Amino acid sequence: MKLWGGRFQKNTDKLVDDFNSSISFDSRMYRQDILGSAAHAKMLGKCGIIPAEDSELIQKTLLEILEDIEKGQVEFETDAEDIHMNIEKILISRIGDAGKKLHTGRSRNDQVALDIRMYLKEEILAIRQMLISLEETLLDLAENNLDTILPGYTHLQRAQPISFAHHMMAYFQMVRRDIERLNDCYKRTNIMPLGSGALAGTTYPLDRQMVALELGFDAITENSLDAVSDRDFAIELSSCLSIVMMHLSRFSEELILWSSHEFGFVEMDDAYSTGSSIMPQKKNPDVAELVRGKTGRVYGSLMTLLTIMKSLPLAYNKDMQEDKEAIFDAVDTVKMCLPVFTRMLAAMKLRKQNMYRAAQGGFTNATDIADYLVKKGMPFRSAHEVIGKMVMYCIQNNKAIDELSMDEFKGFSEIIEEDVYREISLEKCVSGRKIPGGPAAESVLRSIQTGRQFLNGLNR
Repeated sequence: MKLWGGRFQKNTDKLVDDFNSSISFDSRMYRQDILGSAAHAKMLGKCGIIPAEDSELIQKTLLEILEDIEKGQVEFETDAEDIHMNIEKILISRIGDAGKKLHTGRSRNDQVALDIRMYLKEEILAIRQMLISLEETLLDLAENNLDTILPGYTHLQRAQPISFAHHMMAYFQMVRRDIERLNDCYKRTNIMPLGSGALAGTTYPLDRQMVALELGFDAITENSLDAVSDRDFAIELSSCLSIVMMHLSRFSEELILWSSHEFGFVEMDDAYSTGSSIMPQKKNPDVAELVRGKTGRVYGSLMTLLTIMKSLPLAYNKDMQEDKEAIFDAVDTVKMCLPVFTRMLAAMKLRKQNMYRAAQGGFTNATDIADYLVKKGMPFRSAHEVIGKMVMYCIQNNKAIDELSMDEFKGFSEIIEEDVYREISLEKCVSGRKIPGGPAAESVLRSIQTGRQFLNGLNR
């Protein structure tokens, strides 16, 4: 008989048991469920709601059950529906009527809200640590490549020369925002809902603050209806994770392009590549491609959660059971992608000569010669027109700008002097952009130092 079966005159259909059961996926919250129940039992005893000896016995037995589960000595039952009822059923089987007192003053509605918050708090911290590891790898790559020049792109067309360090620090900033978003999400997840009951609290004099302190929560929820029907924190986390994956996917796309023969900027380490079953020459960037592909899976979890919650009346509805598979899958996917992506990044080989040669093509120094004319007194729009004509001339004559003779330069503007060759070298194009946030080595180095300070300041 179900623990809630007193009102029912017949058993649920076996198909309904299977359909209704969530133990296959919410069993991963067993530790949170047990620790939450132990804290609840401790509070019930301290407040005199149940006898102290029953409270102590419940706490002791719950911890024994936890140990047995972790030893693989407990088998969960589908007909007990979920992890909460499974744990309670095991508890009652071991200590009898004393175990039946555990559920005093709570509902499965506030119990599951507690469990998933506890679970996701831990996952947020775990993912944040993985992001920190990625950040450290990006900082190391940047610091070791301050003078490595490659073309920057807009519209996937060569635009201006930058440094590889500057490019890596762009991703550092993206991941920094990911960490900051997770920190913010953690604050809203770290609020304790237990004591809200099914929807209207309870008449028992529960000490909710005690339970919150016991379980490491910063605060308690302020409205019982909202507490049991809120899944904003899961949606917010899924949104944060979707943005994480979007950043990884953009990065993966560049690495895939860069590792192609057409670019040849990087070579993936053998340990993070695969071959072809038919073409022996192939070395495929499968890790980056899978990360790019799995991004859609995490987006799907976000859409699932939003769709589940979009039309639910207050308070709890069984639809909300569907939240767990979605958020668990999003968490699992990100946790799978981040470590392998970080290791792949650290292990890849840079083809610096290919990067430099690419930066020499595509007239990436065109803006710099326009700036050169401006500094000589020509209005920018006029300089822009002059250099546009110069580029067209170079295309027609199959030349790079820095291959033009002084006579050819003078044909476009008399104010061009011999110093132009120095001013439009790739090295000067990069080093001259020393404005904060620019690609010059000294600017990037300051950004790296600021990045390390950010990581050191995190409460890890």
